[in-house]
Amino acid sequence: MIVVSNRAPATYARDVDGNRVARRGGGGLVTALGSLVRHHDVTWVASAMSDEDRAAAAEAGGGGIDETARDGSPYRLRLVAHEPRAYDWYYNVIANPVLWFAQHYLWGLATAPHWDLGVRHAWEEGYLAVNRNFAEAVVTELEREPEAAVFFHDYHLYAAPGFVRERVPDATLAHFVHIPWAQPDYWRVLPDPIRRAVHEGLLANDVVSFHTRRWRINFLRCCADLTDARVDFGTYEATLGEHRAAARYCPISVEPGEFEELAQSEAVRAAEGVLVAERPELLILRVDRTDPSKNVVRGFRAFELYLDAHPEMHRRVGMLALLDPSRQDIPEYAEYLGAIQRAARVVNDRFQQEGWRPLELRVTDDFAASVAAYKQYDVLLVNAIFDGLNLVAKEAPLVNTRAGVLVLSENAGAHEELGDWALTVNPFDVAGQAEAIHEALTMAEEERRQRLSAIREHVREHDIGAWIASQLRDLDEAWARADRKLTV
Repeated sequence: MIVVSNRAPATYARDVDGNRVARRGGGGLVTALGSLVRHHDVTWVASAMSDEDRAAAAEAGGGGIDETARDGSPYRLRLVAHEPRAYDWYYNVIANPVLWFAQHYLWGLATAPHWDLGVRHAWEEGYLAVNRNFAEAVVTELEREPEAAVFFHDYHLYAAPGFVRERVPDATLAHFVHIPWAQPDYWRVLPDPIRRAVHEGLLANDVVSFHTRRWRINFLRCCADLTDARVDFGTYEATLGEHRAAARYCPISVEPGEFEELAQSEAVRAAEGVLVAERPELLILRVDRTDPSKNVVRGFRAFELYLDAHPEMHRRVGMLALLDPSRQDIPEYAEYLGAIQRAARVVNDRFQQEGWRPLELRVTDDFAASVAAYKQYDVLLVNAIFDGLNLVAKEAPLVNTRAGVLVLSENAGAHEELGDWALTVNPFDVAGQAEAIHEALTMAEEERRQRLSAIREHVREHDIGAWIASQLRDLDEAWARADRKLTV
């Protein structure tokens, strides 16, 4: 199998002695595909990010580099070096924020966006150029292994499948979209050439997959409204020209055993010890990136309303916000971090008393501290504006030790799975979120335990192995009529 993503599972640097070392990533996609690497022959195509990545790619002559995953499983890594300006346009102008903002409904349309010649140039000379580079690398790999399936990932690579299909008409192509899919009218905010290229590029795949039924049906409606594709809503397939693509869904998950083992690691236990010594009687937790889609500011406002309505809880309850700084080179993200910090100060300036600071905000990348907090929360607040899935809603309940209650946005993809056992909130209704916080904190112990147990049981049954199996099964089914067996 050929896996294609913007970020690689490893990046290269030099140690203090000047030797090249591989730093293995621990991101969600890398972790999710770990079992695929363990059990199949995988070549991973990704962008060369660092100077040392580009040097390694040049030394390999643009070919593959033999690498090993965290567990020692071997795979080939092919790094694609892009022209720096093209990559900046691709990533910082189009992928983020244009596509990300479109798919998370983040624009206030009365004032934004504005499409000028710079955006059009960034699309042509950045996004499409980088996608062509990826496609060229994939085509070369298919020449090496013609029967391999190609597994594209996410919004960085919408155009690449079409470029590959033009060169290799019989290739087996799949694409998993990890973020929400907006409804057709919101896509109409984008210029027609861009929105059409996005959808037609995806329709060049044999299978296009999403986390939820909701995102899948939105995609098919977009194909019907925004392209010339013929859509069958009964079979969830779309045909553009002579090529048929199947739209499928399967929510990604975690590996419960590995995550539970991590929760008992030395680093997590040390962080937990510090948290236990300092925590309030009742702890509300949120773990997010400082991304506008995560809705942190409204979450802080909801906590402020809760404290205002329940003075009897002052000095007893606190909110801990562990936020990973995200995409600070992009102005919209830097501005949102400032809004988060201002909102936190409003809460503390209004309610703090001697010895009690109601809201603790930490902006840092500290996964051990996040897992420690997972174990200690009484309420987990996930109030995303829109979210493709949200793995925090799955990870945290697995290791929680306090019968914690999940408060979950109805617009998070995870709600489709976990909504029956969570307290559902509208992400724009801060009063409703404040009420949900109160309900969670006052819920009877037995009900809390039953809800938590049900979430755990579901996540253990629908783990990352089930997700991988679903992707492979969908590809096999897509090609069954051609009497062709998937090669991985």
